Amino acid sequence: MDTDALTAGLLRELRAAKPYPALSLTMPTHRRAPDNAQDAVRLRNLVAEAVSRLEADPAVTRESGNALKEQLDRAVTEVDPRRALDALIVLVTADEHQIWQLPRTAPERVVLSDTYLTRNLVAAKAQAQPFWALTVSAGHAALWSGTQDVLNEERADGFPLAAPQEAPDPQREEQIGDTPSTFTDEETRNFLRTVDEKLRAVLAADPRPLYLVGLAPALALLDEVGEGAGAAVGRITKGAPAGMTPGDLLKDLRPALDDRRRRIAAEIDGKLDEARGRRAFAGGLDEVWAAVREGRAGLVAVEENFQETVRVTDEHLEPVSGEAADLTDGTVREDIVDELVEAALDNGADVVFLADDSLAEHGRIAAALRY
Repeated sequence: MDTDALTAGLLRELRAAKPYPALSLTMPTHRRAPDNAQDAVRLRNLVAEAVSRLEADPAVTRESGNALKEQLDRAVTEVDPRRALDALIVLVTADEHQIWQLPRTAPERVVLSDTYLTRNLVAAKAQAQPFWALTVSAGHAALWSGTQDVLNEERADGFPLAAPQEAPDPQREEQIGDTPSTFTDEETRNFLRTVDEKLRAVLAADPRPLYLVGLAPALALLDEVGEGAGAAVGRITKGAPAGMTPGDLLKDLRPALDDRRRRIAAEIDGKLDEARGRRAFAGGLDEVWAAVREGRAGLVAVEENFQETVRVTDEHLEPVSGEAADLTDGTVREDIVDELVEAALDNGADVVFLADDSLAEHGRIAAALRY
C-alpha cells in the first residue's frame, strides 16, 4: 500500500492496541538500479534480527512467535521490488501482515511492541501532502491524485470527462461554408458545469488542496459556471491535452507544489513564534511530552528523522543510549517520539513534520499550546 491508502479510519486501526508482540520493520529502499540491489540483503538482515529478538524475548510464547514468523515470511515474499519508493514498512502480528511503500525515507529499525510503529506512515502522509489536480480544457477534464513524488489519474467519481462532440452537418457547410466547432459555447458551459459538479463531490468526500491546470479561457469559464474551482490553492495556465502523462503533469505542478510547501513551513514558524509571544510554547522532548500528555498541545512540530530512546522516570524523560537500552524494561521506550505523536493525534492536536535541523534550537521538537 502507499500513503494514499492511509485514511483516518485505517490509521486508527493501525494505532489500536494489539496482543504482544506487534512487529514493525522499517528500512530505506531505492527506486532504481544499481542502488536497489542492496535492498533485498538489508531486508533479509532485518528479518533475521526480528526473528532473533522474538526468540530471545521471554514475553513471546513459542506459539505466538511461530505464528508471527509465518506472517513475516509471507510478507517478505509479497514485497515487490518493482514498486519500491524510498522506504519499506512491514507490519506483522500473529494474525496479519501489511506492506507499505513510502515516498520518504525511514530509518532501519525493528520494533516489538503492543502497537504498530505508525510514525513513519503519519510522517509520509504529512510530508506527501496529498492533493487533487484537475486538468481541464473545452473538451476534456481529468482528475489526478498526487503527492510530492507520485501522481495517478483517478478513474472514478465520474472522471475523466469528455464533452459531447457535435456531429458534422454537410448541408450546413455547403450552404454557408462553415465548418462547425467541436461544440457550441453553450455546450461548453454545460460541460464545465458537469465538471464542476463532479469536482465538488470529490472535494466534499475527500478534502485536499486543489490545483487547476488548463488554458486561461478554460479556467475562467470554469470559474464562471461553478464553485469548485474557487477552492484551488494553485493554478497553472498551460494546455492540458487528454494524453498528458503523469510525469509531464507533475513537472508542470512542481513550482506550485514547492511554493505551497514553503508557505506552510513559514506558517508553522509563525504559529510557533506567536505561541512564544503569549507564553504558550513548549520546546524540547521533555516539555512537549508533558504538554501532550496533559492535552494542552494544539500543534506539534517535529523534525522528520528525530527519534529518541528514553527511560521514563518520575514523569520525565531520560535519554538512553542504544547500548544501554534494555527494551524488556517497562520504563524504557524505544521510540518516544512515535508515542508522543500517537498521543498528540489522540488528543486532537495537529502534527506536522518539518525538515531536519529546522527545529535545532528547540531540541528538534516544539509545540504551540492551547493554554
